[in-house]
Amino acid sequence: MIVYNKLVRDKIPQIIEASGKQAEIRVLDDAEYKRMLSIKLQEELDEFIEAGEAEQITELADLVEVVYAILEQKGISIEEFERIRQEKKEKRGGFGDRILLVNVE
Repeated sequence: MIVYNKLVRDKIPQIIEASGKQAEIRVLDDAEYKRMLSIKLQEELDEFIEAGEAEQITELADLVEVVYAILEQKGISIEEFERIRQEKKEKRGGFGDRILLVNVE
């Protein structure tokens, strides 16, 4: 038996059982879900950083899926989030100019 104790996508238990194994699951309460989403976000970020060039896009998709789940948990629509992101980009810029801040005196 392998113990995971981690947040997984909704269809993972069915996928495991379709492979002939049994998955023990439980549904998280709101506080646990919020905490586990933060842990999952870090897990997916680490996987993105460690991924090879060919796998980075799928890892990025996983990261975005967690971001969307966090937004839903907070009651923020994707449209509202995009508005916030765009406002911040207009005020502070994006990353397209590839600027590295070396130091400030």
